[in-house]
Amino acid sequence: MTLALPLLVLAMIAFAATRFVPRVALWRAGRAAPVDWAGGLAAVPRRYLVDVHHVVERDPYAARMHAAVAGGLIGATALALIGLVPPLGASRLFWGLVAILFLAMLGGALAVGARRVPQRPKRLSGGAFQMLAVLLLAYAFGGALAAGSLALALPSAVFVVGLILAAFGGLGLAWQTGKGPMRHALTGALHLAAHPRPGRFEGQRETALRPLDLDAPKLGVEAPADFSWNRLLGFDACIQCGRCEAACPAFAAGQPLNPKRLIQDLAASMTPGGNPSYAGSDYPQARLVAGVSGFGQAIIGAAAMVHPDTLWSCTTCRACVEECPMMIEHVDAIVDLRRFQTLELGAVPEKAELVLADIRGADEPGGAPLGARADFAGGLDVPVMARKGEAEVLLWLGTNAFDMRTGRTLRALVQLLQAAKVDFAVLGEEERDCGDLARRLGDEASFQRLARLNVETLRRYRFQRIVTADPHSLHVLRNEYPAFGGAFNVVHHTAYLDELAEAGRLALRALGPTPVTYHDPCYLGRYNGEFDAPRRLLDRLGLERREMERSRKRSMCCGGGGGAPVTDIAGEQRIPDLRMAQAKDTKAELVAVACPQCTSMLEGVVGDRPDVFDVAELVLRALDTAPADAVKPARIGEPA
Repeated sequence: MTLALPLLVLAMIAFAATRFVPRVALWRAGRAAPVDWAGGLAAVPRRYLVDVHHVVERDPYAARMHAAVAGGLIGATALALIGLVPPLGASRLFWGLVAILFLAMLGGALAVGARRVPQRPKRLSGGAFQMLAVLLLAYAFGGALAAGSLALALPSAVFVVGLILAAFGGLGLAWQTGKGPMRHALTGALHLAAHPRPGRFEGQRETALRPLDLDAPKLGVEAPADFSWNRLLGFDACIQCGRCEAACPAFAAGQPLNPKRLIQDLAASMTPGGNPSYAGSDYPQARLVAGVSGFGQAIIGAAAMVHPDTLWSCTTCRACVEECPMMIEHVDAIVDLRRFQTLELGAVPEKAELVLADIRGADEPGGAPLGARADFAGGLDVPVMARKGEAEVLLWLGTNAFDMRTGRTLRALVQLLQAAKVDFAVLGEEERDCGDLARRLGDEASFQRLARLNVETLRRYRFQRIVTADPHSLHVLRNEYPAFGGAFNVVHHTAYLDELAEAGRLALRALGPTPVTYHDPCYLGRYNGEFDAPRRLLDRLGLERREMERSRKRSMCCGGGGGAPVTDIAGEQRIPDLRMAQAKDTKAELVAVACPQCTSMLEGVVGDRPDVFDVAELVLRALDTAPADAVKPARIGEPA
């Protein structure tokens, strides 16, 4: 009897291998990708126990459940296998330890079932995932009975019953490694070892898109075969926990995007037959598609797996990536797919095509003359770098400088720099669009052209750092231009203003205890890790700061990133309306922002709502040289 459990484990391993190996062959057919296998495999325990667990523990119930199930399953199964060693297999103490581990797994399995019965949360998938709880319970309870009977010398009938239950559950779990929840158990560890962004586990931001080889025979991703093999592996690592679904602003607004469903469709697209077994939430307002799939078949299109509207609904906010316990890179996949649609097919939404045409022809999304970028500064003495040649700070104005509302923010910023006696200058007509919008829309060719031209311009001048009020420009200049020879010290205007205030170069007075809530821009927070400087500035102003339910890393997007305003995929609601409702829940009178795109989106919310101000505008009001009136100056649209 002592060999029965070890032999069952061997049978489970053999059965799982027959189900799993064909999947490995599929990944290997993907594009080559360099992987440090030695370092990756050695790092798996730390990546699993630290990085993954940090995400999992955001849901304490799931964290305890996961620790008990995974720990018990791995520990009990591994120990049962080494029961083949005669001295151990003959030890009652050994089998007692195995039984304890099975009991720990049983506790976790009961928690799995309790979370799904009688009512399964909407974000969790059903189908095979409902059966998973049954298989886990059978394997855990049966294993505990069988091992316990060996440890306590119970009647053989107890052992037989336990072995039968364990065989039912164990072989069922092995079956699910081919196409089911248990595939994640194997692919997850491999994905952590071969992750396409290993810097994420080393404390790096790792948010920059990778440059596309414009000389490649195919630009972007058309079919599963065009993804690198470790990205295909990443799709199979999804456990369908639904955390990305719960975090996605497009899904919340009823646009046809569900990141969980998308990853499952990408996984299913590797083989013929579509994705009929998916049993989770669908895309809102799901478009009809043929569901045709295959390793060399197109993924996007009405005749394929995923409708183009799903692809263009993404705001690239990375909320899905931030919440994924398996560190799957949803946004990278979406942009790769967009690149093929844009560069190879020219298949972009109509409004986006007009914007891209302006970028290609005028180096600006709106087609405005570059010389008009600094028109907002009428009456202010704003030096131009071409005349100065060098300055302590180069002020990067950004695309939104042409917008009148953004002009108010930039005027406030210029006045603050002047008050602090900062030696600064702007590029004026030499500043082209940074290329962020073109890149997120898949037009890598336009982005690379703009990046090289801007880097060439910037390298002509001497400055210590670049300051910008636009987080999108910040991200591109700081993180994506280095690939094109442009390594610059780039800081956000809130961080720079906080530094000036700390140094005493900006004398600020308290504005009073007016309630304010701060909206974290995605490209400043999740992309670049800047959460504290804007809050420190608000605290310096004596405002009563109140946090929204979703803030910092878990902040909700305003709906303005990734080209979403120009792809214009309709939803059941508007993302900025959802975000403003969260701001109103704090009962704040002001919403402080730190991104011109966020300002535009949130100010577009109609009805009764808090006033929206850039942090720089509020800081300007706190200068001891400014009029000592209240911080509630005027309604939206009136001069600040």
